[in-house]
Amino acid sequence: MTHFSRRDTLRLGSALAGGLALPRFAIAQADNRPSITIAVQKIVNSNVLDVLREQSNVGERVFFSSLWEPLITKNWQGNLERQPGLATEWRRIDDQTVELKLREGVKFHNGDEMTAEDVVFTFGRERMFANTEAKNRSTLKAFETIPAPRPGKELPPEIPAVARRAWPDLLRVEAVGKYVVRFYNATPDVTLEGRLSRYGSDIMSRRGWEEAATYLDWARKPITTGPYKVAEFRPDHSLTLVAHDEYWGGRPPLRQIRFVEVPEVASRINGLLSGQYQFACDIPPDQITGIERNVAFEVQGGTILNHRLTCFDKNHAQLANPLVRRAFTHAIDRQAIVDSLWAGRTVVPKGLQWPYYADMFHADWSVPDYNPKLAQDLLKQAGYKGDPIPYRLLNNYYTNQVATAQVLVEMWKAVGLNVQIETKENWTQIMARGPERAVRDWSNSAPFNDPVSSIVNQHGPNGQQQQIGEWRNDEMNTLCEFLETSTDRAKRKAAFRRMLEICEREDPAYTVLHQNATFTAKPKALKWKASPAFAMDFRPGSYGA
Repeated sequence: MTHFSRRDTLRLGSALAGGLALPRFAIAQADNRPSITIAVQKIVNSNVLDVLREQSNVGERVFFSSLWEPLITKNWQGNLERQPGLATEWRRIDDQTVELKLREGVKFHNGDEMTAEDVVFTFGRERMFANTEAKNRSTLKAFETIPAPRPGKELPPEIPAVARRAWPDLLRVEAVGKYVVRFYNATPDVTLEGRLSRYGSDIMSRRGWEEAATYLDWARKPITTGPYKVAEFRPDHSLTLVAHDEYWGGRPPLRQIRFVEVPEVASRINGLLSGQYQFACDIPPDQITGIERNVAFEVQGGTILNHRLTCFDKNHAQLANPLVRRAFTHAIDRQAIVDSLWAGRTVVPKGLQWPYYADMFHADWSVPDYNPKLAQDLLKQAGYKGDPIPYRLLNNYYTNQVATAQVLVEMWKAVGLNVQIETKENWTQIMARGPERAVRDWSNSAPFNDPVSSIVNQHGPNGQQQQIGEWRNDEMNTLCEFLETSTDRAKRKAAFRRMLEICEREDPAYTVLHQNATFTAKPKALKWKASPAFAMDFRPGSYGA
């Protein structure tokens, strides 16, 4: 055993003060927490780490519970029920106002303490809403006027669009104390607490934003409160997060998390089995058995609060007649897709809804039945002559995406629909307007347990489908406003059913294929449990416990 005298100790201290680096073994002893590498199909679609700009399935994996945090969070290790996050408690003042008490002592990645000032800034015009206004003005004071952003700090246009989709009637957020904030809405809203827990309502550091030279500088290294912070982001390649040791929830169990893009399933699996990666995400069901033949590995996961859809552009010449879109919906044998491509590991849901809607869930609703004869009759009534209809999709962004598309095309062909696959490189190309935009792949999540979170958020007047000009229905839009502003649950439930009738039966905006599922492979020796979501939880107590 080596013994150090007091003189040796003083010399070592002096050397360190002068900048002498510790040897590698000493650094390892100082922090012996493990580091992990996670192979994913895609890290983010937008090449930024801004939760408002990256409203995606892949973004949820890297953002939530690791980087970004909301005031009200979800139980990622349970059934995603709401629980305290950066706020410890909340109360309703009235149907339009909610007050939250902030958790004291929360540190941002730059060392600043989170206060009400940061929350107010997060929900302000400079960060979220630009020059947009709440739909329904009241006597409450609206957002204060702010100076025009300096060059380079302008918000990308999709950010205020997403913000208003999430918060259509939010008037302002007010600090009523260092650790107390109030949210004021222009209309009654029974979903305010849900909106506070949804994607995009996560808190950022005001100083972190103000010190960034440009929006892009900030968006590639946002200063947030999560248990891990950004060390390096290489767009389209990798994202490295390191432990935020001042995390309010305790010392993170991992020293470093590295996400790497590995588009090919086989490469993700081979890298896992060879030890190159500790986790391999987006595993197709037909690969699970092969992985688990090696007794050292397991695959976790299952269904999540996300449905796979195909969406229709009713402006396309062949889709203007709703009978043609209805034919699309009745030509699909959804159960055959679940059985053949998903090995029965997911389900055909009851339309665009989830049982966790509780009393708002319509248990007797169903997707359009598989009825090829009816599909053929509808096409005949519509006078469809077999003209080509484009079908846009990405190359396996979703698990089994290409295989599902190929099966769908054959099912549609069997009833007389001439559908032609067009593989695109990115979502911008998928969404691009033009006479060739007709059918496309998509998915919808339910960020909180109310229909507002999905059918309104994605297909209503502020939803992406209407914002990009694919589809519109005036009755649907009137019902959306009612669903968002009514406090009568029975009438809201009836309105929701009528919305399902319009969007899925009468004037199809989309058709649901199946509930999405996600599967992650890892060594059995790693103690970790998958959440019922895309998000991967590596907070204290969620890894190695």
